[in-house]
Amino acid sequence: MNRPVTPLGNALWGGRFEAGPGAIMEEINASIDVDKALATQDIAGSLAHVAMLAETGIVSHEDAAAITKGLNQIAGEIAAGTFPFSRALEDIHMNIESRLKDIVGDAAGRLHTARSRNDQVATDFKLWVREALDALDEELLDLQRAFVERAEEFADTVMPGFTHLQSAQPITFGHHMMAYVEMLARDRGRIADARRRMNTSPLGAAALAGTAFPIDREMTAKALGFDGPARNSLDAVSARDFALEALAAASICAVNLSRFAEEIVIWCSSPFSFIRLSDAYTTGSSIMPQKKNPDAAELVRAKVGRIVGALNTLLIVMKGVPLTYSKDMQEDKPPLFDALPALSLCARASAGMVRDLTPNTEAMRKLAIKGHTTATDLADWLVREVGLPFRDAHHITGACVLAADKAGKELSDLTAEELAFVDPRITPAALEVLSVDKSVASRTSLGGTAPSRVREEAARWRAALWGDNS
Repeated sequence: MNRPVTPLGNALWGGRFEAGPGAIMEEINASIDVDKALATQDIAGSLAHVAMLAETGIVSHEDAAAITKGLNQIAGEIAAGTFPFSRALEDIHMNIESRLKDIVGDAAGRLHTARSRNDQVATDFKLWVREALDALDEELLDLQRAFVERAEEFADTVMPGFTHLQSAQPITFGHHMMAYVEMLARDRGRIADARRRMNTSPLGAAALAGTAFPIDREMTAKALGFDGPARNSLDAVSARDFALEALAAASICAVNLSRFAEEIVIWCSSPFSFIRLSDAYTTGSSIMPQKKNPDAAELVRAKVGRIVGALNTLLIVMKGVPLTYSKDMQEDKPPLFDALPALSLCARASAGMVRDLTPNTEAMRKLAIKGHTTATDLADWLVREVGLPFRDAHHITGACVLAADKAGKELSDLTAEELAFVDPRITPAALEVLSVDKSVASRTSLGGTAPSRVREEAARWRAALWGDNS
């Protein structure tokens, strides 16, 4: 005997079920606490969808107008914080559709014609990720500009360059700043690549097989700013590699920012004292009055764990999910919702620290002289002026360094007589190349640390990053 259909559990899908979900099932199944972050994107997708349904004659213009008015009212309620979110309605899609029915009545039920929650959530998620990547690109652009500004300001400031965190050769602080401009350019390139590849619309793929309704997917794709519709309905609803790629790009960027943060921590430490940060980016100690800790940098350094962890989380979520949609994919959003805002905060904090820091030029120069950092310059002089093979010049310079160590001096402090004692072919003219200023000025090869090259690169990047507004 047929029983009357009674809505159970969730009125939007309960016709198939004779009993409501158990309490634990309801708890694990609900995602509204997370995906309500997609409210703006969900309404945008629904507005595009209903406009297309009216244009193609699938729903009447009267119903479409009522639905559109109701959706705009809901958008206002969400913006005002008065929207009645309900965990019993599972997710943002059902929350909005249920509220729409309260507002416009039965016409609300026509909105879901020719679509599924599968293509709906994929569309919403892509819109959210795309917007997050666009915002992140702007923040990384600002960070690049901050580095360029400091590079221009300190193009002549000598500091030690390190390998293995050991003094290697003198460089300029401006040159060091410009290194991060290049790194961030690659980060922004990866973000742009991820955005470009993800910019196809899943809307209209429906549950997995497309729809028999005469929809216009090009119309909805254009309305939502996509380059076009995704070409395979199975892939459209099941693909999350756009989210993985966004997290991969974010993870690499976070590692780059963490490396800079580590340098800030080192440079602020008492043994180095290369820079000072103001109170705006430091904190004190509850017990040691003298402490001024670079906590902003330390937190940037730490947040990479959350961001890389988010990538790992989503990789594991997706690794065994067959085509097309499975409920596993409800867990795709928390990693993104945590990681991309965290990276955004890191980018903004880094830009703040770059603009805030004050270089201690005296401390930088003092350490740039220590450690025989111009030894390579002497070896190059022997090659250039004496005509020795570099390996021979390297050996002779090493002997000079040993002599300096035994004398308790820096290589640059040795006299002409002391150098000639090691090898008589070293003339007083060699003393000139042992100056840290002469050393950095001589590194004029493309990409080198010479102040002239730093200014040249800063000008090139200024033109690229500011355009005609600089």
